[in-house]
Amino acid sequence: MSDQDLLARLNVSSIIDIALVALVFLGLFYLVRGTRAVILLRGILLVAFVAVLASTLFNLTAFNWLIRNSIPALLVAIPVIFQPELRRAFERLGRPRALLGARTTDSTTKFLATLSRAAGALSRLQCGALLIVEGRTGLQEYIDTGVRLDAEISVDLLSTVFDKHTNLHDGAVIIRDERLLAASCMLPLSENPDIDRDLGTRHRAALGVTESTDAIALVVSEETGAISVAHNGRLIRNLDEGNLNRLLTNLYTGAHPHNSVRRLFAPLVGASGAKNLVRKN
Repeated sequence: MSDQDLLARLNVSSIIDIALVALVFLGLFYLVRGTRAVILLRGILLVAFVAVLASTLFNLTAFNWLIRNSIPALLVAIPVIFQPELRRAFERLGRPRALLGARTTDSTTKFLATLSRAAGALSRLQCGALLIVEGRTGLQEYIDTGVRLDAEISVDLLSTVFDKHTNLHDGAVIIRDERLLAASCMLPLSENPDIDRDLGTRHRAALGVTESTDAIALVVSEETGAISVAHNGRLIRNLDEGNLNRLLTNLYTGAHPHNSVRRLFAPLVGASGAKNLVRKN
């Protein structure tokens, strides 16, 4: 069939059909971008390319039979292999683009400033802390593992909760609707094998909860007093109070996309980016 025949048969329905298929593949690549699934997808495509090339060039009857009969099994295996990425994709579809909506009210400004001051106070005392700000994805399963408080956020309250002599200092504090809902909550640890080895349990828990939800995790290191923020499975480290407040404002209000946040903190993730920014690969 010549090119002219193909163009003659092309109509609006065909164009829409091609565009939809292209959008599906574009969406799949967008969802796995920046995740470990990219490596798996690359391996699967490489194996498929080599198999098709070998069977075409050498006319391998038995190998062709094996490939044809393996396709149904692959269709079942692929959703299992990419289960974490598919779960995150459906969660993203089920929630608005902004984390908590674009809110810049006085109460929100006060709330974020209080979090920043509390993190600074805990950092100066080298008091380990883990604070989780709930997003659109509910954290009730983790809240149920802790002690219910439902209190107004304050620097004194957070300093008391994370004092190493109290019973509530282990685990995480979970904040919902700008109120401290529960303390001493247990969180899942990150399954990413590529994160820095010097990260402790608090940082791994912060990454773990943000890998599967849209929560914001604020971490204060007990060993160094360094302040870090985790979101979407990424960790930005070594923040001061001012940078922390700006970053929390950007993430909490949803005013800036992720790339803008990275540009805002370019000095922190420049030449030593591997130490300051932990990414899912």
